[in-house]
Amino acid sequence: MNQVTLRVWDDDACARVHRASLTLLERTGIEMKDDRARELCAAAGASVEGRRVRLPAALVEDAVASAPRSWTLRPRGGETAPLELRDGGGYFGSGPDCLYVTDSETGRRRRAVLADVEAAARVAEALPNVDFVMSMALPDDVANEVVDVVQFGAMLRGTRKPIVVSSPFGGETLYTMHAMAAAAGEAGSFACLAMSSPPLMLDDVCCSKALACAELDVPLVLAPSVSAGAQGPASLSACVAVANAEVLAGLVVHQLGKAGAPFVMGVGTGVMNMQSAVEVYNSPGVFLGNQAQLDLIRWYGLPSWHYAGHSDSKTLDEQWALEVGIATIMGALSRATLLHDVGYLESGLQSALEGLVLGDEVAGYARALLAELPVDDEALALTEVEAVGPGGNHLGTKMTRRRFRDFWRASLIDQTTYDRWSAAGGLTLLERVRARLAEILAADPAFTLDDETRRTLDRLSSGAETA
Repeated sequence: MNQVTLRVWDDDACARVHRASLTLLERTGIEMKDDRARELCAAAGASVEGRRVRLPAALVEDAVASAPRSWTLRPRGGETAPLELRDGGGYFGSGPDCLYVTDSETGRRRRAVLADVEAAARVAEALPNVDFVMSMALPDDVANEVVDVVQFGAMLRGTRKPIVVSSPFGGETLYTMHAMAAAAGEAGSFACLAMSSPPLMLDDVCCSKALACAELDVPLVLAPSVSAGAQGPASLSACVAVANAEVLAGLVVHQLGKAGAPFVMGVGTGVMNMQSAVEVYNSPGVFLGNQAQLDLIRWYGLPSWHYAGHSDSKTLDEQWALEVGIATIMGALSRATLLHDVGYLESGLQSALEGLVLGDEVAGYARALLAELPVDDEALALTEVEAVGPGGNHLGTKMTRRRFRDFWRASLIDQTTYDRWSAAGGLTLLERVRARLAEILAADPAFTLDDETRRTLDRLSSGAETA
């Protein structure tokens, strides 16, 4: 199709990196810290010595072949369309579990609380280009042992859009979340993020999540986080090979749990700032390494997980706006399936509702950029050009009246004349973003759960009922 996209590696490069990952899995192996996962691998023909699991290439290839190429993630009502988890897609969403938030009233950085989770979900519900929801905050006012299910309940109260959860615990709480999502209208409306432990390890939390997701048919999103020069070699290509090996090992466990269970393959090739020891988000090396890994995922034909709409800035300044734009456009051009972390600041430590609002605007811009540009007779419009002729204009033609609304129009990005901008108050981008956020927060919620459903969610999240 005639569409803009990004690509780093061709098919030959992807095949070579795949073989390198297979070599790592077969020779070096994976440290697998879960008894059941190791037992499943051993029964399937893997070599197991203590916690070290060496996976034969055939076992890995079988897992890649058994994972579905598409899966539907459904909303819980409303006008939100289902998310088709497949190669491509380009769905934007918020991010999980920031320790800090930018307070939308004071503008100050503070610790996150539970109300921030529901507020972020409510704002996301109102934004047309935010397609799925994550917590955006790790609440400081919730007991650690129930934080994941309480977060999930807050998101269910704030939005009908699909949710991606990120629990610090194993798979046991996913059964409760499954029951909560069913009570709210759709059990199949959420996915679960898990992460490998670089280099070349899968901890018990990751394996437990993988097996629970497989049993429940909850899509597992498995992402690595290999950093060049730290958990991986000081080579982006080598880091991709290591990260890919980790995710393939997780896929093996997942598919041994249940063949054909839905799986989304994540990216995560980092480049640490060695001066500050910060794992930055908006580095050229990060974008390059992640895009190479996305090329590899596309070579497998699997759905993918990537980043968009984030910043390393500590506050809502010019760096923030610049990096949100860069990250969102780069994410969109990658053609990844799910693009998360819209609204992140401070390299993932902080979130801001203003980031969601600006990210929504840039995501709309990006989607217009991704549109197909055909070259058929209608698109070339030679008859139209000939009818107007040299020196004419097309302002009054039927084609212009019919099609001019098809072009993207800004709602927050200013594209007026200076006089009109000045007459409207001369507002900066941040002032316009905050005005839009205030409108959303002041409006009646787009929906509310009925009292009985809310009581059911409260009982489930408190452990008073079992899944």
